[in-house]
Parts: sequence; C-alpha cells; structure tokens
Amino acid sequence: MSDQPTRRLLAAERRSRILAALDRDGVVRISQLIDDLGAAPVTLRRDLAQLEQQGLVVRVHGGAVPLEAAVPPEDADQAEEEEAAAAARPGDTIAVLVPSLNYYWPGVVRGVEARARHRGFRIAVRSTSYELQDERPVLQRLLDDERACGLLVAPNTDTEHAQDVIQWLAGCGVPSVLMERDAKLLPCRQPAESVTTDHAHGGALAARHFADLGHRRVGLVLSRNSPTSRKIAAGWHAACAELGLAQVEGFEPLLPDRSSAEFSAVINATLDTALDAGLTALLVHSDPEAMAVIDLALNRGVSVPGGLSIASYDDEIAQLFSPALTAVCPPRAAIGEAALDLLADRIADPARPTRRVILSPGLNVRDSTAPPGTAG
Repeated sequence: MSDQPTRRLLAAERRSRILAALDRDGVVRISQLIDDLGAAPVTLRRDLAQLEQQGLVVRVHGGAVPLEAAVPPEDADQAEEEEAAAAARPGDTIAVLVPSLNYYWPGVVRGVEARARHRGFRIAVRSTSYELQDERPVLQRLLDDERACGLLVAPNTDTEHAQDVIQWLAGCGVPSVLMERDAKLLPCRQPAESVTTDHAHGGALAARHFADLGHRRVGLVLSRNSPTSRKIAAGWHAACAELGLAQVEGFEPLLPDRSSAEFSAVINATLDTALDAGLTALLVHSDPEAMAVIDLALNRGVSVPGGLSIASYDDEIAQLFSPALTAVCPPRAAIGEAALDLLADRIADPARPTRRVILSPGLNVRDSTAPPGTAG
C-alpha cells in the first residue's frame, strides 16, 4: 500500500517523487500518482507537462515514460482507460455554461462531451437564457458546486454586465475558454481565449451560392440582434458588394421571437417588401424562421425555389423540411471539441500564449434553392 502524504506537497516535491517513481518503475501512471501523491489529475498533468518541457519525460496516454522508453500499444490503451476512470474525481471537472439546450448548442455540447471523454475529464453542463443579463452568479455556483478546474462559456455579450462577466472569468481562479464569442480583457484589451465560427464567411457562402445560380437581387432576413447575426450580415454585405448583387435599401428585417403574436405578420410584411422589390433569393437566419418564410410564401402561391429561393443559416433541422433547405452549416461539434482541447491545454500549461481558434462553416445545397424562374 502506498504511503499517503500528510500534507500537500509542493510542486517541486511532487515532480521529484514522479521522477523517482519513473526511475524505479520505468513508467508512471496518473491513476497511481493520484493515490501516491494525493494530487488532482489536472495538477499531475501539469507536472508531467512541465517535466516534458524540461526534457525529463515523454507524456503518453495516462502518464509518462522516460525519454528512451515507449509504452507498448496494449499498455497505452490500458493507461487511457485508467485515466478516463479517474475522470470523476473532484478537481477534474470542466463546467460548461451555454445560453440554451434547445437549439444549436446541443451540438456544441456533444462535441465537448466527446472530447472530454477522450481527454479524461468529466463535464457539468448548465444553460441560462439569451435574456440573462449577468451570468456571474450562475458561474460562481458552478465553481462552488462542481469544484471545476476550468470553464467553457458562451456568455451574453450584448448586456450591460457583459464586460463584468469577462473580467470575472479572467479573475475567477480557473482558466476559461469562450465558445462562439469574442471578447477582450481590460485595461490592455488582450483577447480572451476563444473558439468561434467564421459566421461572416458563412454569410458570404450563401451570397456566392445565389450568385452562382444566377440570382442578382437578393435579401437577408435575421432572427435576432445577436453577435452571430451581425457577423452573418457583415459577410453577406461584403460578398454582395463584391459580386455586384443588388439589395433593396433598408431591407434587412429583424424577425421577432417565434412565439410572439406578431411573428407571422412581420414575415408577411417581409415577403411583401421582397416580392415588390423583385428579390429572387433570401438568406434567413435561422432554420425555423426560414421554414416559416417558406410556409407563408407557399400559402401566397409563391413557389419555392421557382419563384423564390430560400437558404437558411444553422442547418440544425434544415434537411428535415420539405423542400429540404439549402443551409449554411456551422461546425457545432467541432467548436465544442476545439474548445475542450484549448482549455485542457491551458490547464496543462498555464503559461502558454493565448489562442483564438476560428473554424469555417460549410454550405449544404438542397432543394430550396435553384436558378431564378426555375419551374417546379
């Protein structure tokens, strides 16, 4: 039986004992070091990362070996299983806070979950709402309840407390990574670590698709005044200007919430303006709003895509509609995976430079778009 330390070891003492165990046994495993040294997995990973930077060990799944050694494949598999089994220990939890678990964000969370299992972490997920003005109380409860070693957060960035939340994250004592959000830390305006989709590129993808089909008069319909919407609009307008696509001046309706009484009336008014101006294609954010636009267009006798091509932004449920929606598809799972990796790397090496990862969306072409005037 291993002797349990009676006090918390200093970092130098832990690393000295790790090297002694490595010299004695030829391999060290995090699952065993947890018991021998009484340290959290995240602390031990940081120790091994530091020792590797010093050229003293080589990290492998579940632990480390001397520079001249290698762990056989079967041992590596066993080590990975042991590390994953240790994931539920206190201090090895990553807390995740997103605005919703009903739409868009479940795909991101699934990516976080899959990557966390691979990296030996467990996650605790909470959702708030797009209306919450200040996430700090929720984040503090997450830290208190879960004893989290890191935070993955998608805060509301359009509230009066938005900067307060960013500053709180920087000073809360554990590393954090923003998902689908950009922010800067005051007073030096240093960028916060983040993983985002290039939504401006997504808007441009849709504009180029319409241009390739031969559309010359196009429009953009947004569902909310959010950071995502603004980025989509920026990319859309830049691409339309570059491609010479005509847009109706002032036509950029902002649709109300789908549950509101005026939702259908606003869409009908939007269709009136679009058709009167001779628009032949619309990009609508997001899928449910695009479906509603199509339904009301069909009710008015406007064929889709023959009379009006419509593409959606998000591609969450676009392929389930009839006609199946052409849609810009953000890499939701990849956002979650990259955010988890970024945070895990920060935990292992707190001194490394800040990273900002930007992932490109794709475009899935389906039945709701066609050249203007196509019969059908």
